[in-house]
Amino acid sequence: MSMPSWTMLRSIQNSDQVKRHQVKPGTARRITQFARPYRRDITVFLLTVVVAAGIGVATPLLAGHVINAITGGGPQAAGTVVRLALLIAGLAVADALLSLAQRWYSARIGEGIILTLRTRVFDHVQRMPLQFFTRTQTGALVSRLNNDVVGAQRAFTSTLSGVLSNVIQLVLTAAVMFTLSWQITVLSLVLLPVFIIPARRVGSRLAEITRESYNLDAKMNATMTERFNVSGALLVKLFGRPDVEATRFGERAERVRDIGVQQAMYSRTFFVAMLLVASLAQALTYGLGGWLAVRGQVSAGTVVTLALLLTRLYGPLTALSNVRVDVMSALVSFDRVFEVLDLAPGIAEKPGATPIPAGAGRIEFRDVRFRYPSADEVSLATLEDVVALDRRENELVLDGVDFTVEPGRMVALVGPSGAGKSTTSMLLSRVYDVSDGAVLIDGVDVRDATLGSLRDTIGVVTQDSHLFHETIAENLRYASPGATEEQMWAALEGAQVADLVRALPDGLDTVVGERGYRFSGGEKQRIAIARILLKQPSIVVLDEATAHLDSESEAAVQRALAAALRGRTAVVIAHRLSTIRDADEILVLDHGRIVERGRHTELMTAGGLYSELYRTQFAATSPAYPEEDVEVLTVPARVPEL
Repeated sequence: MSMPSWTMLRSIQNSDQVKRHQVKPGTARRITQFARPYRRDITVFLLTVVVAAGIGVATPLLAGHVINAITGGGPQAAGTVVRLALLIAGLAVADALLSLAQRWYSARIGEGIILTLRTRVFDHVQRMPLQFFTRTQTGALVSRLNNDVVGAQRAFTSTLSGVLSNVIQLVLTAAVMFTLSWQITVLSLVLLPVFIIPARRVGSRLAEITRESYNLDAKMNATMTERFNVSGALLVKLFGRPDVEATRFGERAERVRDIGVQQAMYSRTFFVAMLLVASLAQALTYGLGGWLAVRGQVSAGTVVTLALLLTRLYGPLTALSNVRVDVMSALVSFDRVFEVLDLAPGIAEKPGATPIPAGAGRIEFRDVRFRYPSADEVSLATLEDVVALDRRENELVLDGVDFTVEPGRMVALVGPSGAGKSTTSMLLSRVYDVSDGAVLIDGVDVRDATLGSLRDTIGVVTQDSHLFHETIAENLRYASPGATEEQMWAALEGAQVADLVRALPDGLDTVVGERGYRFSGGEKQRIAIARILLKQPSIVVLDEATAHLDSESEAAVQRALAAALRGRTAVVIAHRLSTIRDADEILVLDHGRIVERGRHTELMTAGGLYSELYRTQFAATSPAYPEEDVEVLTVPARVPEL
């Protein structure tokens, strides 16, 4: 009366959630694909389960024969008892070995399936469009890789083995008991409803408490995640609210404590009731069996056998009464994993894709139109914690964009917020695909190019360059895994940050901290530029790379950027218009269209949107428009060789 009972309790807790989830057709068939590599292990595993179930029924029968041999007496009794005892001992050893074998195969199958599912989901998620990540709750996505994957592998271990073992044990036990005495067997089962009906009510209440506990745990985890990152911790300190935060967290923690006490009491009540009913059933068995034995209708060994078998009857019966929920729970877990795997990745490499030729870096946008995919194309309602996804088609972000950038030239994209500047750069690096038209690099449509050659061709520096919580060397090698230490130092020199890194106690082995927060904004940007220099792309995209820097940091970053742009084609998205006065061409975007193009002086003379933006930007600082005081993005005469 141990493991099967816990399985039943877990099933009762999950039953409401399972009933609300509609499993898609074909899920069971897809599951077999994951089982196929382990079919030999699964076969051996199930055979051990069958044999173990048979031993579980055989042992009480042998115990009954021992009692009969003792009470029967005779010259052969002693030898019979010893032989039976040795056989029981042998079965116990065999059962222990089978248990170890079951655990080995269970772990091998389960962990293998977890590995397959996790790596497949992780790889698939990495290929999802950027909008998927902007809409999805990170915690919900991580849960798919942890909780649901573990729930899915349970289908091949505890659920499959539990169902098979319980069915065999129930059939064999019931058959043997009815053969020995149908009267005692029927009486023993009378108390079964007395146990199952209250157990379901207790389980229902326990499920409610468990759900509340999960919700509170999730809220506490979300609170800790937000408050323990650098930005959250800084906000708490700046607004002076650590006491309030501690109080709020403490209140939730206290509720979790109270729920934990309730869970413990409900669980203990369940198991105590179960053991009580089993003990009462055994008492009835001994009572009726003993009365029949005294009357000579059954032997004493039969009574003992029935009492022992009874303990192996209640467990399978209670577990199998919820087998549908167990199976559905496993199917739901698989279904939730398949939901993620079935989302189209958005960007995929075509069969027979063409590598972009190394070198030139010519960019061409041909009548490009683009609208962001709708929510139902890139996300799941369950990952966004909404009832239903928005299916409306989004408006055009870019509408008929045409321009060409010759190799080694610099084009700047400017315009009001939301004009489509960053979207244009994302189409170039194929973060998204165009809705209509084409984007070409050196004559190759980016949709026809190999993803590897596209990534090698383009380097991007954003306004908040991300650094992983790893060493400086590991962050640099993310762009070039085979880079030597000399090449990394050369890249750092070009990015104007080598002296800073040399001054650190651990040099290149310095851990940058979460999102690189151990460094200032300007230092992070220069390390990111060093990463681009190490990559050596033929095209560089600068997406407002100096937008949030102070004057001194901006000047250092501008010098580093000049090194990164030397001899390369550049697309620069600029917020500070003064920094792109020397661009070979400036494209002015408004509402997804190029409304002006030309050099700085031409656009200022034309008196259009560019001129208006420029004058508005500098009117607040000086009526003289202090162009001469702002460092302009230019290419230096010489750059350190990498």
